[in-house]
Amino acid sequence: MTRTLVVVGHGMVGHRLVREVRALDRTDSWRVVVLAEEPWPAYDRMALSSWFDAPEGRDLTLAPSFGSGDPMVELRTANPVRRIDRTGRTVHCSDGPGIPYDALVLATGSRPFVPPVPGREAAGCFTYRTLEDLRAIRAAAVAGRPGVVIGGGLLGLEAANALRHLGMRVDIVEAAPRLMPQQVDAEGGGLLASLVGDLGVRVRCAAVTDALESGPDGRVRGVRLADGTVLPAELVVFSAGIRPRDELAGPAGLPLGPRGGFLVDSRLRTEDERVWAIGECAALDGRCHGLVAPGHRMAASVARQLLSLDDRPFTVPTPATRLKVLGVDVASFGDALATTEGALELAQSDHAARSYLKVVLSADASRLLGGILIGDTRTYPDLLARLGRPLPATAPPRLTPDPVAAVPLLAPGPGPAARTA
Repeated sequence: MTRTLVVVGHGMVGHRLVREVRALDRTDSWRVVVLAEEPWPAYDRMALSSWFDAPEGRDLTLAPSFGSGDPMVELRTANPVRRIDRTGRTVHCSDGPGIPYDALVLATGSRPFVPPVPGREAAGCFTYRTLEDLRAIRAAAVAGRPGVVIGGGLLGLEAANALRHLGMRVDIVEAAPRLMPQQVDAEGGGLLASLVGDLGVRVRCAAVTDALESGPDGRVRGVRLADGTVLPAELVVFSAGIRPRDELAGPAGLPLGPRGGFLVDSRLRTEDERVWAIGECAALDGRCHGLVAPGHRMAASVARQLLSLDDRPFTVPTPATRLKVLGVDVASFGDALATTEGALELAQSDHAARSYLKVVLSADASRLLGGILIGDTRTYPDLLARLGRPLPATAPPRLTPDPVAAVPLLAPGPGPAARTA
C-alpha cells in the first residue's frame, strides 16, 4: 500500500531527500508531497554569487525539477506551512485542507541572523540568502557607490564578491579578529584579509557595528562602528550568521535544541517517531550543522530508514570545506583550530607565493587531526584522505628545520618560513 511522505522545505537538503527516496523506492511505496515556501523549485544556494555573472541571472535550479515529470512526487511551491497537527497527522498550509502524512520530514533550513542594531530596517539593507535577496540587491546596486557587508564568514565573503561584481566599492565588517573565524586561524585569516584587500575590498576585523545611519529619505547612508568610525554605505548586506527555521516546533509540541533547531536523536527523529528533521534546522546532539554536506548525508540516512534499508545511527561527518572566495582558494578540514588537547600545530607560510599551510597533529604526532590551506589547495585531497589515519613514522616534527615537510606527503614543499606551536 502506498504511503504519503510530506517534506516541509525544498532547499538543497529537502531536494536531496526526495532524490534519494525516489532512487531507492523501486516499488513506489511512497508518494511524496513537497511543500516549498519559495515560489520556485530548489536551487543551488552554494552558487548564489555566480547568479550575478549572467545579465538576467544564471539558472541555479537543481535537476531534476520534481513535480513536472515524476507521478510519485507533487511539488507545491509558494506554499508555506503554518502548523503541524501531530494528533491528526496532517500538515496545514495557508489555505486548503490539511495534508495527511504517514511520515513527515522537516527540512526548513535556516534564516539569516540580522544583529539588533539601530537602523537595520532602513531602505537599502538586505540579507544574502535567497534568489529574492539577489534580485533586490541587483536592483539596488549602483556601480561606483559604497556598499558594506556586515559579516566576514563564508556567506559574507560571497556577498562582498557579489557587490564587487556589481561594480560597488566594498567594505567588510567582521566582529571577530579575523575573516572566516570558524574555518581559519589568526595567521591564515591575516593572509586571507590581505589577499581580499588586493582585490580592492576593504576588510575591517574586530569591528563591531553600532548603528546604521539614514538620510532624510529613509535610505541607509552609513554604518557607524563602535569606535566612532562611520563607513559610507548606500547598500548594506547583513551576513552575520544563520538561525534554524524551527518556528513550527512550539505549536506542534516538538522540543528544541539548546540553541534552537528541532531536537533529534541519533536517527534524526524528533520525539515523534513519524517526524524527522534534517539539514540546518535539525539539532543533533543539541547542535545544528550549517554546511550542506552533513545535510546531504542526513537526507540519505532518512531515505534509507523510510525504505527499511538501514537503521544505523547517523554520525556527523568531519567538517571539511574547500572553496574559492573572492578568487582565493581556501580549504579547512577536521580540527583546523587545534581544539584537541595536546594537539600540535605545524604551519608554513610562503610569502612569495602568498600561500599558507597548517596541519594539526595528535600530541604524539602519529595522526593527522585537521588542517588549513590558503592560496594553494592542491594537497587538500591527500590531506583529507589521511585525516584520522596513522601517519608513516618520521623524525619528531619539533626537531626538523621544516616541521611541515617532516610529515610525509602532507606538504607541497618547503617554504621560506615555518613554525611549530
